[in-house]
Amino acid sequence: MQPQFRARVGTEGLRRTNTGAVLRALRRLGPSTRVELARHTGLAKATVGVIVADLEAARAVAEEGSRPGVRGRPGRPVALRGDRFVTLGLELNVDYVSAVVLDLSGRVVSSTSRPGGTGDALHDLARTALAEHVGPESIVVGTTLAVPALVRGDNHTVAWAPNLRVDWTDLAATLGELVPGLEIEVSNDANCAAYAEAHHGAARGAGHALYVTGTVGIGAGIVQDGELVRGGAGFAGEVGHMPMGDSTALCGCGRRGCWEAAIGLHAMLAAVGMPELDTPLLTAESVAERARTDASVRAGLERVGVDVGLGIAMLSSVLDPEVIVLGGYFAALGDLVLEPARRTLDERLASDVQVRPDVRPSTLGIQAAALGAAEQSFGPVLTGELDLTA
Repeated sequence: MQPQFRARVGTEGLRRTNTGAVLRALRRLGPSTRVELARHTGLAKATVGVIVADLEAARAVAEEGSRPGVRGRPGRPVALRGDRFVTLGLELNVDYVSAVVLDLSGRVVSSTSRPGGTGDALHDLARTALAEHVGPESIVVGTTLAVPALVRGDNHTVAWAPNLRVDWTDLAATLGELVPGLEIEVSNDANCAAYAEAHHGAARGAGHALYVTGTVGIGAGIVQDGELVRGGAGFAGEVGHMPMGDSTALCGCGRRGCWEAAIGLHAMLAAVGMPELDTPLLTAESVAERARTDASVRAGLERVGVDVGLGIAMLSSVLDPEVIVLGGYFAALGDLVLEPARRTLDERLASDVQVRPDVRPSTLGIQAAALGAAEQSFGPVLTGELDLTA
């Protein structure tokens, strides 16, 4: 059996829409009886029963042991199975690559990063992840590549990637060979990481969240009620090139005065006078360790934190987020950067009536974007656009 995309028309379209609703409910609630699923989705219990039977036949769900149900009658909870349908999330960044295999239940099957921001390094990592963690009975239903770039709303076209030098056509072709029959989608890395934080990490449960990633580049993802806010062309969140900070600092985009030139990984290292290591995470961990005993390093991080706070204050005034998550190297530095950022944010918001967003470090590490890419790849399944029972 191979899952199929189908147009939503008539009774068939309604069936797949309802199937998506049941799958989303199981993702949100965990193991649930048919009565509970009917109550949560608003579907008739008989309809839920038919859908569950189809999903059982497709090996997408399985019954667990019985437990007391409605009015004391035994109900058999249904749970998503993780051994049949999986997705592959990838990230290509300036100095590292990541791969995450995620199963239908939302469990991370594998999560790996390696130094080296090249197409060859990514291809090798993706091939290894598939060979070692996707069994012969499993089906890869989607693959998404996260990149630090402007990606158009078609989820395929890289419009601008100032920090990467990659032949995108060749990369798409070579990665496509790994999963025949699937077209690899492409997404902005900050958007993917924001999506991961909303569904698996520090922004889970937040109605409105802003994620800011800290690597060589700086980007943001905006999440409203669990869904990404993409903007008119799909470019929302390109905050790294806001004109703020040192007006003389040269940015990787070729202009001067960008926020990225003040708080990006290279700017942070210049502020503390330390070298870059293999990945942003290792680099930040080394800086944090030095900061324990070196006052000049702490002072440099204080200045970076103030510049972070200035930027998120501007974004907070525009977006009014409930939660701000700082990812990438920011998370490893923790309060060394977050405390001056919080303080500056509080000082710069114009009115006391403006709600101060909760500024939190990422909980997902350097693989956040790859995890979000894998989670996004399940989108067509959870909406019913991709039919697992076909």
